[in-house]
Amino acid sequence: MPRPTDLPETIAIFPLPGALLLPRAHLPLHLFEPRYLQMFDDIIKTDARLIGMVQPNPVPGNDKALHKIGCAGRLTQFSETEDGRYMITLTGISRFRVIEEVDGFTPYRRAKVNWTGFDRDKGKAEYDHDFDRAAFLALLNRFFSSRELSADWESLKEADDELLINSLAMLLEFDAEEKQALLEAPSLSTRRETLVTLLEYALRSGDTGEGGILQ
Repeated sequence: MPRPTDLPETIAIFPLPGALLLPRAHLPLHLFEPRYLQMFDDIIKTDARLIGMVQPNPVPGNDKALHKIGCAGRLTQFSETEDGRYMITLTGISRFRVIEEVDGFTPYRRAKVNWTGFDRDKGKAEYDHDFDRAAFLALLNRFFSSRELSADWESLKEADDELLINSLAMLLEFDAEEKQALLEAPSLSTRRETLVTLLEYALRSGDTGEGGILQ
């Protein structure tokens, strides 16, 4: 794993709506477009093996605009299918700020990024010392019941704070802006507070559409 001082100034970026990666978490991806197959071939030759996950943020006059904060993941697992596609896993390393996109000859996008301000991402797992797990799981149970979803409640009860909160933030189907708010939360406790707010809002609004758990 690259040390904080070894993180590169320019990285490949993968703008994927709704895909959230958080530090120390794992994100499976399926690569099949030619540009991303080329990205895989290029980054696997580097020492850092980083891909920056960032949410698109289209604005009038620029449908390719990006949110300013994303999270870089190190390629830690991959397998190739018979028809040349890749199933990969990224492990979150650190969030970053996009400074500017870099022109070049690659078919995929690249950006110059700044890693400062995200020191806690590069350290040990966080703990949420004010976490009322019983109340949180009761809320989560109401949310899951409203969508007729099942869960391994024993595993949820026993999971470490960071694993529980970040996994739910990544897996629950919130919209892109809500995912971005979870990403930008400065600490685990503020991410948990944001997650609680989103769950409560969904329950109050009676939104029982196709939201659920990503596979």
